[in-house]
Amino acid sequence: MCPQTARARRPAMPAIGYFGTGAPTPLYFAASKETIMAEKGVSVAFAEGTGSFLVLLAMAEQQGLFGKYGVEVRSVAVKGATVPRLTADMPLGMIGEPAALLQTAEGADLRLVASFSDIKLSGHLVARPGIKTPEDLRGKRLGARVIGAGLWISTILALEQLALDPRRDEITILPVGNPIQIFRALEQGEIDGALVSAAQSRELQAKGFAVLLKDYPPNISSFGGGLVVSNGFLSTNRDVVAQVVHALLEALALCLGGQNKAKVRRAFNAALSITDEETAASSLAELRRKPYPSLAPLAKMQKVISIHDPRVLNVSVVDLIDDQFVRKFDEDGELDALYAAYR
Repeated sequence: MCPQTARARRPAMPAIGYFGTGAPTPLYFAASKETIMAEKGVSVAFAEGTGSFLVLLAMAEQQGLFGKYGVEVRSVAVKGATVPRLTADMPLGMIGEPAALLQTAEGADLRLVASFSDIKLSGHLVARPGIKTPEDLRGKRLGARVIGAGLWISTILALEQLALDPRRDEITILPVGNPIQIFRALEQGEIDGALVSAAQSRELQAKGFAVLLKDYPPNISSFGGGLVVSNGFLSTNRDVVAQVVHALLEALALCLGGQNKAKVRRAFNAALSITDEETAASSLAELRRKPYPSLAPLAKMQKVISIHDPRVLNVSVVDLIDDQFVRKFDEDGELDALYAAYR
């Protein structure tokens, strides 16, 4: 095991947040003092329902893994059609990598320190009653969580599978919010179609909605998700970031180990409201055993996002990546030791 820092040897502080057993606690300490974060805990933003990587945050909180490594973490849910933004008082995010690219394009100085999931193109593209063919989507309104982010990318890629182009075919993609909000928008006729889960699709089909697409070529990556850190915080609190990464790596090993199915089910239910084993197994398959950030997937995401925001093409994905923590735990043998402990 890796030697603990002096902070790691202090008595563990309880982790609290939206995935934990306690009530969520808002943060009110000064935003301009990044060193305060190391003394009073660190806040981690996440967007509701964005991907399989969120199960690691839930698992780490439920099993007390942050406290085990000597860091207090508060998870803060960012709701609705909003990209989670990292700030001085919320310097870490378990977010989709497209959100990191969008913020960097706007001038934020961020680092992707771990890429925990490779989310494949999946789900059902459903449309309201009266829309029966892909061609009927021309001139219609689709819904996504946030324009330019993960579900939006998946929707663009799904339309490509149907030989549709949003610009050419005048298809508008509206920011609606999380999957539940998208479902409600479909029911209420506020949008004409959306990419939804198989479970949501079954409910909608019973109400007369049509499934225009549900089968895809294998291994089409849509977007990734992982731990993103403000570079200002990283430069002064590397030990804290290392502790957070360590806890999330143990959560990853616990999820993929196969011996803690009840704990994994509980984490999936908390993070993504997933209760059926088939969906959970599909999401587990998206998690990456060695979560090194990678250039090629980021470049692909960058190209698709540029349809919405051309500024993203100015982002250096090389500079966005910082794999020092994953590399250290991997090369020191700690990552293998974690997997061995949960086999």
